[in-house]
Amino acid sequence: MNSVVRLVATLTLLTGLAACEAVPAYQRGDLARTEMAFDPDPLESRLNQHIYFSKEASTGGNGVAAGGCGCN
Repeated sequence: MNSVVRLVATLTLLTGLAACEAVPAYQRGDLARTEMAFDPDPLESRLNQHIYFSKEASTGGNGVAAGGCGCN
């Protein structure tokens, strides 16, 4: 049992290390584009969160399509 846990831990570590890579300077410009960001337009995301908050009357309703009075 202990050897199986060690094998799984080793494989997980090796998989994680294989994902690490240095990005050359000439490719950093492509990665810095706004389309590559997790949140390309923070102001629009904030507005959408406010709309969902108003509809759901609670926070965290971003993934659910539902209605409400919206009188927040």
